[in-house]
Amino acid sequence: MILSYNMNMGKLFVIDGTDGSGKQTQFEKLKEKLDIENIDYRTVSFPNYDSPSSSLVKMYLSGEFGKTAKDVSPYIASTFYAVDRFATFKKEYEQYYNDGGIILADRYTTANMVHQAGKIQDKEDRDKFLKWLWDFEFNLFGLPLPTEVFFLNMPVEYSLKLMANRENKFTHDTKKDIHESDTSHLIDSYNAACCVAKDYDWYEIKCIKNNKIRSVEDIHEEIYNEIRKHI
Repeated sequence: MILSYNMNMGKLFVIDGTDGSGKQTQFEKLKEKLDIENIDYRTVSFPNYDSPSSSLVKMYLSGEFGKTAKDVSPYIASTFYAVDRFATFKKEYEQYYNDGGIILADRYTTANMVHQAGKIQDKEDRDKFLKWLWDFEFNLFGLPLPTEVFFLNMPVEYSLKLMANRENKFTHDTKKDIHESDTSHLIDSYNAACCVAKDYDWYEIKCIKNNKIRSVEDIHEEIYNEIRKHI
């Protein structure tokens, strides 16, 4: 499925991928580059841990609704994230986007299309969930469609090494949330992401070359060069 957007609205670029794929690093590199180029933009990160709208997401990720990700239905978990995105859109960047502004997003609805779809093994059931999610967030909630989604394809064996001592974003320690601590969930999410990226025409960034992780700068240049085609 090819993403489309209203030409009169802004442009929304999403950096997404499985845990440990380098999303935040590339997000920060893009901000630096756009600042240097004097390009006006706004940023948003999901979950929006600075907002009360992420409360249910925090509870879910800390294991209050189930000790593993699969203990919570992908439909139920997705509603937590959708409400957080809706609140953030309405309060923080709706007008700027509607006026034609550029938005950089560290994760988006696309993250649910990876992590929650990964809980569903049957292809038909997964496709049914993805269609429901698309309608729920983009039609019912009225969230903007991405102009382009960059999928950081980082195989799990590499991402696990990168996540080894990473700080938890909302507890600020090295304790892993129920996604990060569950290797089977990471594998399922990665496999789902590879399929979804193709089905929804995401721009795939292959992070491994010749059995080595590509440099941060190399990956950044590929992303930035693609974004420049749209702005």
